[in-house]
Amino acid sequence: DNLLKLLTHAKENGYAIPAFNCTSSSVCNTVMEAAAKNNSPVIIQCSNGGAAFFQGKSIKDPNAAAVGAVAMAMHVRSVVHQYGIPVILHSD
Repeated sequence: DNLLKLLTHAKENGYAIPAFNCTSSSVCNTVMEAAAKNNSPVIIQCSNGGAAFFQGKSIKDPNAAAVGAVAMAMHVRSVVHQYGIPVILHSD
């Protein structure tokens, strides 16, 4: 429901919501910090490779991407309230 409202607002007001592929908690934090400074919603996404990197590049488990995507989502959900902006999570 909130996602639809956010996307509708963006469409009606002629702006795009930027998306950034993140590979670490530091990158996620940097993206949220920049979005907060610009009072902008943001999409934080991770590809299969990015999520596997988030898990740890030395891990050779075939489920590394899934574990990394969950870890990224848990991190963002844990800290997003500090930034005061809407964040959409997207994983491949």
